[in-house]
Order: sequence, then C-alpha cells, then structure tokens
Amino acid sequence: MSHAICQLIAKELNVRAQQVDAAITLIDDGNTVPFIARYRKEVTGGLDDTQLRTLDSRLSYLRELDDRRQTILKSIDDQGKLTSELKLEIENADNKTRLEDLYLPYKPKRRTKGQIAIEAGLEPLADLLWSDPSHHPEDVASSFIDDAKNITDNKAALDGARAIIMERIAEDAGLLEKIRRYLNRNAELTSRVVKGKEQEGEKFKDYFDHNEAISKVPSHRALAMLRGRNEGFLQLSLNADPANQEGGRESYCETLISEHYRIHLSQAPADAWRKQVISWAWRIKVSMHMETELMGALKERAEVDAITVFATNLKDLLMAAPAGPRATLGLDPGLRTGCKVAVVDATGKVLATETIYPHAPQKQYDKAAQVVDGLVRQFNVDLIAIGNGTASRETDSFTGELIKRGNLKVQKIIVSEAGASVYSASELAAKEFPNMDVSLRGAVSIARRLQDPLAELVKIEPKSIGVGQYQHDVSQTNLAKRLDAVVEDCVNAVGVDVNTASAALLTRVAGLSTTIAQNIVDYRDEHGRFEARTTLKKVARLGPKAFEQCAGFLRIMDGKNPLDASSVHPESYPVVKSIAEKTGRAMQSIIGDSQFLKTVNAVDYTDDTFGLPTVSDIIHELDKPGRDPRPEFKMATFAEGVNKITDLEPGMVLEGVVSNVANFGAFVDIGVHQDGLVHISALTDKFVADPREVVKAGDIVKVKVMEVDALRKRIGLSMRLSDEPGQDNRPARSGNQHSRESKSSQRQPRSPRQGNGNNAMGGAFAAAFAKAKK
Repeated sequence: MSHAICQLIAKELNVRAQQVDAAITLIDDGNTVPFIARYRKEVTGGLDDTQLRTLDSRLSYLRELDDRRQTILKSIDDQGKLTSELKLEIENADNKTRLEDLYLPYKPKRRTKGQIAIEAGLEPLADLLWSDPSHHPEDVASSFIDDAKNITDNKAALDGARAIIMERIAEDAGLLEKIRRYLNRNAELTSRVVKGKEQEGEKFKDYFDHNEAISKVPSHRALAMLRGRNEGFLQLSLNADPANQEGGRESYCETLISEHYRIHLSQAPADAWRKQVISWAWRIKVSMHMETELMGALKERAEVDAITVFATNLKDLLMAAPAGPRATLGLDPGLRTGCKVAVVDATGKVLATETIYPHAPQKQYDKAAQVVDGLVRQFNVDLIAIGNGTASRETDSFTGELIKRGNLKVQKIIVSEAGASVYSASELAAKEFPNMDVSLRGAVSIARRLQDPLAELVKIEPKSIGVGQYQHDVSQTNLAKRLDAVVEDCVNAVGVDVNTASAALLTRVAGLSTTIAQNIVDYRDEHGRFEARTTLKKVARLGPKAFEQCAGFLRIMDGKNPLDASSVHPESYPVVKSIAEKTGRAMQSIIGDSQFLKTVNAVDYTDDTFGLPTVSDIIHELDKPGRDPRPEFKMATFAEGVNKITDLEPGMVLEGVVSNVANFGAFVDIGVHQDGLVHISALTDKFVADPREVVKAGDIVKVKVMEVDALRKRIGLSMRLSDEPGQDNRPARSGNQHSRESKSSQRQPRSPRQGNGNNAMGGAFAAAFAKAKK
C-alpha cells in the first residue's frame, strides 16, 4: 500500500509522488522535518516545513488506516466471509469511517435480537415480507411459530423478522454513506438548556435555544456548546429534518432507506410492516449511530481548528522581533507584594535583583524610584521590560515619570508575562536559579523575553503561554504534538548560538534530545566555549546522526571557521571552498561580499552531491551569514492617562499590540489590563474570511474604542478608524461574521454573546481573554 499512500498524499499536497516517496524515505531513516526542509531540498524537490509536517501527519494516519485494513481483512477472512468484491471495497476505503462501515456486519459482537431471530429460523420470513409485500404478514408468520424456539405467536415471529431487517439496514455501508452525506449537508445541531439549570449555566445563555447547520458551526461555537454539555447545562442533539418543523412528516432519511432498497410503499398487505421496519430502523438504529458519529466528527473538526489557531498564534509570538543583546531591567508589577526587579546583561546573565513598593498600600514611591534609577545607571541599562499583569499601567506610569525626572537614556516596553509564573515555579527555573526567590525569577523571564522572545519562551510549556481558544477542551496529546512542532520549526528557522543557549533551547534543535542538550551545556561548562562545530562530536551521546541533524542549526560566533556562524551545513563546506579556490579569493573574504556573490553562478558549483537549490542557498547565506528571519524590533506606545478600563471612552483612538487572534477576530492589548476585541467585521473595510489575513499576534495596530462595558470587563474595538460608535458600520458582505461568537479564557469560560446589535461590532462581541495572572 506504500505506493498508494504516496499517490494519495501527493494529490493532497499537489506535488509529485516521487517527492512524497523521497520525503517518506528520509523520515523513516530518522531525519527531522527541519533538517529535511533546509538541507535535503534536492531530494524532496523543495518541500517546505509546512508541507513536510502535513505529509508526516497524513503518513501516520494512512499507515494506521492500512494496519486497521489488514486487521479487518484477516478477521473477515477467518470467518470465511471475505468475497473478492468485499475485499476490493475494503482495499479502496480511503478513511477510517468507511472502513468501519464495511466491517460493521462482520464485527464480533454480543448476540443481538437479529442474530437470535436468524438462529430461530426467521430469516426466510424476513426475506419474504421485505422483498414481496403481496403476502399478508399475519398469514405467513403463523407457519414460523415454534414453541421450542421461543416463537410463541405471530407477533414474536414478526418482531424477529423486523429485527433481522433493521440490523441489515443499520449495517449497510452503502446506505450509511448516503445518509451521512445527506446529514452533513442538511442536518442541524440543536442546543437546549437543561431544565432547572438556566441560572447556574447563564454563561451559556446564547445556546439555551440554538439551532445551526452542523456543516457551518465554527470551531469556537462548537467547543462552547460541547463544553456546556459536558458541564451539564446544555443538551445537544441532531435534527435530521430542520425543514420539517411540525414533525408531522416522516424523516427524509426514511425515504433514503426506501430508495436505497427500491422499496415502493403503497397499500400492499406487507407495506405497513415494511414501513414500520424502515421507521424503526432509522429512529432506533441509524439515527442514534449517525448522531454519535457526526457529533464526534464535529468535535474533531473543531479541535483541529482550535489547535491550528493556537499553533498560528504561538508561531507569531515565538517569531516576534527580539530587542537584541542589550542590558535590560525586568519589572514584574504587583501591588501588595511589590514589584519584582531583575537586571540582566546583554547575554541574559542576571546582575541584580530587588523588590520595590511604589504603589499602595506601602506607597514607597521615592525609595522605589531611587532603587530603579540606581540600577539603570549602575548597569548601563538600555531597556526596561514591564510585565502586563496586575499593576502594569501603574508601574508603567511610575517608570515613565522616573525616566523623565532622572533624564535616563532608557526605553520602557510593556511585555506579555503570560507563562512567566509557570516558568518561575518550574523545575527548569529552580535548576537555573536555585538560590533565587520564585517571584524574582518571573522578573528575569520578563527581561529576557524582551531581549529574545524565542530563547525565553521555549522554557515554558507551550500550552502555558496562553494564546489558544478552548485549549483545555481539545485533545491534549494532539495539541502538545502540534505545538512542539511549531516550537521546533521556529527554533531551527532562527538558529541557536551553542555557546550561550540554555539546555531548554538546545533541546528544540533538530536531532537533539533533552539528554544530549544537557550534555552540550555540561561540556561547555567543563571545557569552555565551543570553538568549532566539529568539537560537538566530542559531546557524550552526540553521534554522527545527531551531528548531521543539528550541526547546521547551531551557530558558533567568532570561532575558528567563519562558516560555523552561518546556516551553511558542515557537509557543504567543500562548496564554499570550491568557490574561493576557483575565484582566487580567501574564504573569509567572500563572506558578506554582496557585490562579489552576485557574480557567482550557482550552476558552476553543482555536482552529484550538491544540487542547484543547495548551492543557491549557500550563496544566499554567504551574502548575509546567520541572518535572523524575525522582523525588526518595534514597540507600541500606550496612551498617557489611559490606565484602566474606566478611563476608556467610545471614539478614542489608541495604539495597541495584538495579543491573540481567534477565528472571529483579534484581541488587542491597549494597556488597561483587559484586552479589547476587534471583531472580524471591524478589521478592515473588505470582507475577511480569516482574521489572520489582516493581523497576527505581536502586530502593533491603531484601534478606535467602540464599546466599553466596565462591569463585565468588555471592550469593543475597531481597526476601521472611520467607524463611529453607536452606528451600524458593518460591511455589506458579512457572510457569517455577525452570527454568535464566543471566546474562552484560559481558566474559565466566558459568556458568548448574540450578534444582533447595531454598533460597529455588530453585537457579535465576545469577552477578551483574561490575562494569565500569576
């Protein structure tokens, strides 16, 4: 089946089967996705990391499918029931649902009513009445009465015959596929409040009486309703016939059953019995099976969407612009417990820590200012990173006044502190700072994540960073796998300085395990900095395969070989040497010489080992060695005097940072401790299907305040600055953008809101994410 798998994946990715086959071979040989994407372009025909991740995921699914296929074939064959036609159908099944449908009649199960009826000799009666309705059921049933087989009367005989046909209908793979297609196109998901739970489940109020086509339910609404059901507040069901509001007509699915078996019901003697069989088969067998299956499929789709949202936001956050190697003071704001202060040097090394109390109740303003001023001057601090949690704006104001009063040459920046408390209390932080108070570790993390967000955030479990929607309602295994892949791709895209990287960062490098990463740090501590990539081979357990995978992603700055500071893989060094020799230049002199490199023809240096993609990449890397793919560092400026939600007024235009992007809009931090929501309809004047077409996490944007609900801590924003509060500013083509939308905080669900207002948000207004508090 491997050839068939290659063909199928190639079709899905719109690439050649040879590319897929080559990638599968590399993956099976133990090569990592980042390594294949960067250094094996000739082999795969240039498949990128996104395509390779999709390929890897589909490969796992299809191999599991194939394993299941073989198990089913063997099971049916052992029963002596495997016909050539059935075998062909099973071999052609392209998904697990179809495969299980085909297996259903042969799947070992407890004795059913139908099986018992067959054993009692009632199958001929069932076949006769089902295929020839001219016979009167009562007349033909009497000849099947047999007390010894517990068929004591006509009713028992007809009940048994009905059970036989009902089970055939429920196990007919072709029929189930027809009904499934119909339901996927037409069925509605119905949500009702559990009686007596109205007050307790108020946060799910919008779903107390809700109907929606199951094919169009967006992931966040599906997960909200499923959460409501799981918490006992909602009842969810499938309405197969939403057009049949009165319920007087039979379900169209019963018509599908009749048509499938070419049953034409009229006034024939057995037609009433056949109609009952069809109705019961649908209501008792098929509908329940389909409801369970479609609800499961809905949940699976919603989980995939939610995980994709989380993965996209996480990538944007990890790839945010680094401030770079500059001395930084981290401030973890607080009121009663004070503000924690940590100063780190350009490499992230901790130089000093303090705790200050500039705010109520202590109000030691002057003393706090003196401490911070002294630290800034003593350690030549360039940047002050302020966490965006409790007392963030008060601390920001305090810092701004301090800078102005002391005429300090330093910049202050509000930094997301999501996950900082998780890191502070982690085993990793305890190992890194064994003698430092837990609360102070958070200030160190805030300072470092401004210098290099990627290097610091990899120390935190991705799920704790808090940029997902309904992350606790999805498969934690699938979520962790997807997020780990995102972190790995980001780390390897940027590259890692092996002489300064933490073990946590090194662990994310292609080919390195947790053990090997720690061994690199231990070797560095014992022998000093690495002077060459080849020295890595001396690290315990870092064998040839691990070296091949990791070497190109590890940087050695100011080492013996200048190429060690670039993304040129050691296996490709001969290409650079060849360029230098053929042009009569010293190897070091051609690095960074753009004018010279423009004259180099990549084709002249290709051979059987190094193809055009590799040589072209090498020349590009030589032009800008060790280039960082992340954007240039910029920062948002929060409005002075706007520190809390009650300071906001409709019509204000403010600058903020996109903290999160969901399917229904973007959440923006405008410096008031509560993110505001820019609904998808208010992102731009044009129709937008996906908010990520317009914004991503970390973007600096200008927004206008449209709505403020201080009591419920809700802020409605618009990026269309021409919008006016209180008016219907929705674009003409809105699609489903103004239907109900909901948002979940990371710790507790927020109440979803009905989209029927007349303001710029169209009433489709959801609670912003609650910030991850310590």
